[in-house]
Amino acid sequence: MNPYRSLPEHHFWRRSISAAARAEFNPVVSTKFKIAKQDRIATAGSCFAQHISRKLDQIGFNYFVTETGDDLPPDEAAARNYRVFSARFGNVYTTRQLLQLFEEAYGRRQPAERVWQRTDGRFVDPYRPAIEPDGYATPADVLAARRHHLACVRRMFEEADLFIFTLGLTETWTSGADGSSFPVAPGVSGGEFDPQQHGFTNLTVADVEGDLAAFLDGFKQVNPNGKVLFTVSPVPLIATYEPRNVLVSTTYSKSVLRVAVERFWRELPWVDYFPSFEIITGSFNGGAYFAEDGREVNAFGVAHAMRCFVQNYVEGIENPAAVSVSTPSARPAPQPDQIVCDEEAINQANN
Repeated sequence: MNPYRSLPEHHFWRRSISAAARAEFNPVVSTKFKIAKQDRIATAGSCFAQHISRKLDQIGFNYFVTETGDDLPPDEAAARNYRVFSARFGNVYTTRQLLQLFEEAYGRRQPAERVWQRTDGRFVDPYRPAIEPDGYATPADVLAARRHHLACVRRMFEEADLFIFTLGLTETWTSGADGSSFPVAPGVSGGEFDPQQHGFTNLTVADVEGDLAAFLDGFKQVNPNGKVLFTVSPVPLIATYEPRNVLVSTTYSKSVLRVAVERFWRELPWVDYFPSFEIITGSFNGGAYFAEDGREVNAFGVAHAMRCFVQNYVEGIENPAAVSVSTPSARPAPQPDQIVCDEEAINQANN
């Protein structure tokens, strides 16, 4: 006898992975909760998080949006980034961004830098600089829009039955005045980079764990019955500021995020983890789930991850295995160039 003798097949690589057809592989063994059709599901995070929100909307579940743009024509609302996430916060790449958004929404902090000006003279919100493509006419317009936005964020946190957050990065640029974290460096999508006023930070495991612990504690205070589902984005960094290859920085960043999330998955019964990262990056698929650039996740990878998500988490579908990302919808599954990604501004600014 040995301690591995009676373990189920999913404990063994050869039986659960090598022997499985690539498209049928499902690494989810159990879940802490299920999603019912009436549950209000809110999403935030990196670019990859948009696939989950679109999929839920597509299959008729309650994708919970508090900043809707319903008063605008559909084309204008889409161009102005409504319904991309549950509120119009743009990409929340880091746990530091998530925590500061929560704290600002509840009056626990007010960032020192509140308005950036672009080279065309228009103004933007430093914490979501790409959310309004045409920018704002005045600083007062920026501040008014942010007040409305924060009210929508509060409603999202308080009323969501499930909050899904996709962790994306550990590298971030911060304000020297108060440590506020930006989604992109000053000067990329607005503002002006000042080495005396802005600094680079690469979060550690301790940093990410601290951010998540503070956020989860605050979230439970305002929403005692709410649940949280974490995922880690499989999309590599578009650029690194560290003095090393971007692939090495990507490995560091994703490893930190994955390790930090593991702690809360183990400790909290109302926090779960969905392995979209492992599905896309796993060696079992031979790199087949990335586009030619080796960075963007292709439609096959998205389909596999979303199929596993629906099969394991979603209730109220007769045959979840038959659900496809090609199901007809008013919001079709996005191609890589349709995904809203603030990071892309780095490429555009440095071409």
